[in-house]
Amino acid sequence: MDGRELWGKFTAWLIGFGWNLLSAGLIFLCGWWLAGLAAKLTRRAIGKSRTDPLVAGFIGSLVRSLILLMAGVSALAKLQINITSLVAALGAAGLTASFALQGSLGNFVSGVQIIFTKPFKKGDYLSFGGYEGTVKRIEILYTVLATFDNKEVIVPNSKITGDVVVNFTTNGTRRLDLSYQVSYKTDLQKGKEVLADLAEKDERVLKDPAPVIAVGELKDSGVTLVMKLWCRQEEYWNLYFAMQEAVKLAFDREGIDIPYPQLDVHMR
Repeated sequence: MDGRELWGKFTAWLIGFGWNLLSAGLIFLCGWWLAGLAAKLTRRAIGKSRTDPLVAGFIGSLVRSLILLMAGVSALAKLQINITSLVAALGAAGLTASFALQGSLGNFVSGVQIIFTKPFKKGDYLSFGGYEGTVKRIEILYTVLATFDNKEVIVPNSKITGDVVVNFTTNGTRRLDLSYQVSYKTDLQKGKEVLADLAEKDERVLKDPAPVIAVGELKDSGVTLVMKLWCRQEEYWNLYFAMQEAVKLAFDREGIDIPYPQLDVHMR
């Protein structure tokens, strides 16, 4: 075989491989586009059936992953890679891969568990493991929260199912616990009447359960008056900030002293 014939065969192989590579790339790009479209249509179809949006998002992510997997396999087949041998090789490396991917597998199983047990839904405000936020969506491996200051927190699903989760939204109402110190010379009855009047005038404070206003503690520098107010969950922070300002203004108006730490030094 002379050099010209060898070069001809190499050129023919190169052209064939180039077409196969181009075809494989097109197959994968089409699969990528189709996966996104299928996930979007799946979420929309499930959403019309009044299913929890978290379920729709999870199933949409699962559909997208499956289509991408099929597109990847088809692209490899177009490159004339022996899929059977590839699967056998992956099987031989399965033990090592299982250790490497056990975290991802655990997150996937936890995601399925969240979907079927439904401990929370989209829009619920959760607290766990030092994080707090509103549930935006759940993917096959993680859940996305939006914090109060609009940060996006991505939490592995296994962390949610393996930790204590506090759901502030489920019951629809929350209790707002406030405490204020007044000096020992303050008329406690007058102080409680001021707080009770503020609670009665604010429409966000629920009448049932009734507000609780009482003496909480006797501290070194003053007496602590406590307010326990019930409100709708979505009004919690609005009521908190409004009540803090209202109490300060009312105490100033009524001449009620708010003590601060002091140190008396006696000289001999």
